[in-house]
Amino acid sequence: MNSIRNIAIIAHVDHGKTTLVDKILKQCSLFRDNQESGELIMDSNDLERERGITIFSKNASVNYKDVKINIIDTPGHSDFGGEVERVLNMADGVLLLVDAFEGPMPQTRFVLTKALERGLKAIVVVNKVDKPNCTPEETNEAVFDLFCKLDATEAQLGFPTIYGSSKNGWMSDDWKKPTTDISALLDKIIEYFPPAPQHEGTLQMQITSIDYSSYTGKNAVGRVYRGVIKEGQPISIVRRDGKIDKARVKELYTFEGLGRKRTDEVKAGDICAVFGIEKFDIGDTIADFETPEGLPTINVDEPTMNMLFTINNSPFFGKEGKFVTSRHVRERLFRETEKNLALRVEETASPDALLVYGRGILHLSILIETMRREGYELQVGQPKVIVKEIEGVKCEPYEVLTVDCPEEASSKAIHIVTQHKGELTVMEPKGDYQHLEFNIPSRGIIGLRNQMLTATAGEAIIAHRFDKYQPYKGNIPGRIAGVLIAMERGVGTAYSIDKLQDRGRFFVEPGEEMYAGQIIGEHIRPDDLVINICKAKQLTNMRASGSDTAVALAPKIVFSLEEALEYIQEDEYVEVTPKSIRMRKIILDENERKRREKQTAEVET
Repeated sequence: MNSIRNIAIIAHVDHGKTTLVDKILKQCSLFRDNQESGELIMDSNDLERERGITIFSKNASVNYKDVKINIIDTPGHSDFGGEVERVLNMADGVLLLVDAFEGPMPQTRFVLTKALERGLKAIVVVNKVDKPNCTPEETNEAVFDLFCKLDATEAQLGFPTIYGSSKNGWMSDDWKKPTTDISALLDKIIEYFPPAPQHEGTLQMQITSIDYSSYTGKNAVGRVYRGVIKEGQPISIVRRDGKIDKARVKELYTFEGLGRKRTDEVKAGDICAVFGIEKFDIGDTIADFETPEGLPTINVDEPTMNMLFTINNSPFFGKEGKFVTSRHVRERLFRETEKNLALRVEETASPDALLVYGRGILHLSILIETMRREGYELQVGQPKVIVKEIEGVKCEPYEVLTVDCPEEASSKAIHIVTQHKGELTVMEPKGDYQHLEFNIPSRGIIGLRNQMLTATAGEAIIAHRFDKYQPYKGNIPGRIAGVLIAMERGVGTAYSIDKLQDRGRFFVEPGEEMYAGQIIGEHIRPDDLVINICKAKQLTNMRASGSDTAVALAPKIVFSLEEALEYIQEDEYVEVTPKSIRMRKIILDENERKRREKQTAEVET
């Protein structure tokens, strides 16, 4: 089997990439007829399955008509753009999936831009044509317009289009004529994409991802660009800074189905995993031992947001986690930068705190969630955008925000976004929904989602992508309401919470342990209020009529990690442990907080 096709599947989040990979794997008889394969096979990570999104790019391969097709499944969310940018180096072409109802979305544009910049040709797959009110032909025209806007070449503009439904397992040249399988797409892949080029010469292979195995340890994954790599071969590692180290290939694996197959040699054009190299990073080149030549390094967009990571120093530290010291947190964060190219970690003046830079709140929250599941305890500060000075002008990152909401809720949506300094650029009907597009500072998106979902009764569909740096837009109002703060350490009682319900909404419930300085609710007024909800009812022998009325408590508000990160202000932390997510004031003592506020006010005046 000489012929190889390397394809990456790219799309906006939730447009059906991983479902399509499932169908390709099943079509190519990767599973026995009686084998239970499940759904979303490539989303193997627990977090991916829970959230229903792809976070990490992965490889699989199938054999179809004596051609080996290497498939690279990529994330759709622009926060994980670093994953997309590095794995596109392994591909010779892309399948661009677009929802037949939603059409090209912000992240469709983002991932397509990266593919076109690398000169890759695309097959457009208009997916979900069985959806009610969908417009497949209009969607295809919108994709063509998008290619034109992104300055695609003549060759790239001649893309073929396949219509179908990944979920129902069929693809066809005509969306009005459903078929029984996805052969039309697989045939088009073999026909349209040329075989992977086999460049002659000395060995060159760029490391595009790092794989960990409990059995073999750290493996380098990449595509052999030139020459041949063999088991036992002495090699050179050309680093990004130009330094050259020597090593030897101990074991060599190619991808077969969802697993791997050990092999003696891999020729140019194929994707493989190399075991035996001790020190390497993403972007390094595996080259010839005697005449090493490095490939151009992988360029990844700069981070747009940062967050302070510090050790957990709350009264409850060490109760739930295994790794609680600054050494543990520091080692884990720097280890993450080895495989997560879009992440940067910087030291601060404090030995207990690190500044972590990422693409967005989701990008950083996935890292925090992974760490807490591994047993880490830490605290994180308010997310802040990175402000730059460009040609003497203070600039901040801007994003393109799209909101699809019911027509009757569109005025509320526009009002909320304009309050966050967003400017309406597009407003058009899309089926029963109104399609809105805004140009908004990245700061304005922090905390926007909750307000938008509340105003539209949960029906708004929100997506955004980084656009460019533009002049600073001035102050954006933060949280309107103040918070309720616990006065002392103890356990909340139903009696106290019931008496204080008119003060605001609570984030805790009776029986929950808390400490002084912890945020336990949202105040109905703009200022913060310190309250005691640990008081129990005094028991006496005397009873008055009506004194033992039943307590009726509103259910507590439960925050996800992203919601908590968006909710906190500059003087607050989110405390993250394997079992709990709490919000707290940085200064726990009430008197100390007041003293600091007074000092700050005096300095400002």
